[in-house]
Amino acid sequence: MSAGLEDGLIAGENAPHLAALEQDYEHLGRQLARRGVDIERLTERAMRVRVAVPSWGVGTGGTRFARFPGPGEPRDVYEKIDDCAVIHALVRVTPGVSIHIPWDRPERPADLRAFAEARGLFFESTNSNTFEDQPGQAHSYKFGSLSHTDAAVRDQAVAHNLECLRIGAALGARAHTVWIGDGGNFPGQVHARRALDRYLESLGRVYAALPDGWRLLIEHKLYEPAFYSTVLNDWGTSYYCARALGERAFSLVDLGHHAPNVNIPQVVARLIQFGKLGGFHFNDSQYGDDDLDTGSVRPFQLFLIFNELVDAELDGVPGFDPAYMLDQSHNVTDPLESLMTSAVEVVRACVQAHLVDRGALAECQRRNDAVMALQTLKRAFTTDVAAILGMARARAGGAIDPVAAYRASGYRQRAAAARPAGRRAGAGIV
Repeated sequence: MSAGLEDGLIAGENAPHLAALEQDYEHLGRQLARRGVDIERLTERAMRVRVAVPSWGVGTGGTRFARFPGPGEPRDVYEKIDDCAVIHALVRVTPGVSIHIPWDRPERPADLRAFAEARGLFFESTNSNTFEDQPGQAHSYKFGSLSHTDAAVRDQAVAHNLECLRIGAALGARAHTVWIGDGGNFPGQVHARRALDRYLESLGRVYAALPDGWRLLIEHKLYEPAFYSTVLNDWGTSYYCARALGERAFSLVDLGHHAPNVNIPQVVARLIQFGKLGGFHFNDSQYGDDDLDTGSVRPFQLFLIFNELVDAELDGVPGFDPAYMLDQSHNVTDPLESLMTSAVEVVRACVQAHLVDRGALAECQRRNDAVMALQTLKRAFTTDVAAILGMARARAGGAIDPVAAYRASGYRQRAAAARPAGRRAGAGIV
């Protein structure tokens, strides 16, 4: 497994840290044993976490004001897959790739699939793009796509989604994600009820064409690029649409797509309860849809989300099988470093949520003991599980310190030399 890394690089980087890791792991194991927790069980759970990397996420992002390209950016989808392989080699929890069409439309899907599989990766899902115009398309999406007032525009948007399904099937994917920017910038611009009816009629045609075994994930967003109203604006509308479409349609939760101060863990709980939680686009937010690195601003919120997810997992909720993906915009960092650290934070939150004493929490809830209920959660959240995460990576062949190993590998420098600045693969708003 080279994945763009020299043979023996990871083992060599791990060697100086193994003794300290084993000591920390043993010490943490004794602490957890006093709480009735088996550290080996947690480590095995950490090794089973899977979070997909978006093909577009390995490139530098930007804002509405500027974009500052980084060295060695991937120029096509094959170079993006090489970058994804490096991430997975170091963190060992990101074998899935989510591909965006047409940014990363492959000329020969079978060849791209083989290329990814040779690097230990697979394609998890496809993503359509009807929120921006592409060169040569007949109709503009300026005033909407799947909900446009013009049937010809809607037909074009539906046809694009059907193309994504065909490409995804050839790649071996099993899900399709749809996000639209449809909405209005001014009061009165859009008829709210009729726009949603048109959206459902269009998406129903896509749903009807889903390959066997596939799921349709629909993503809502409160605002942007439409700033007065959006057609699929919140989780309730998303749930209504997913239910109307059918049993293979689910709501997808992006952590940045909510009104300020919305209780996202409760949204997650409701979608689980209604059987319509399809998955996540993990990122973080300070002001709005900032697409910051996962866990960089609100780590406790991330933990509380996983508290709901783990609770459903342990309860054996029927049909519970959410898909996890990172969806971030890396404006000032090396995208691979951001994606690695974000993947680690997803695993951290999952492991911490498994530390919650469910029996004690249930008793606190029964007695309406607010203080001790919070303390029960905080005890799990404040437990330093870094030794579990490091041991899980090491046992899976990954790096104890992924970022340090990545920097020591010189991969970015080699990529910069092999990929001269100039032509760049598509990225866009992420």
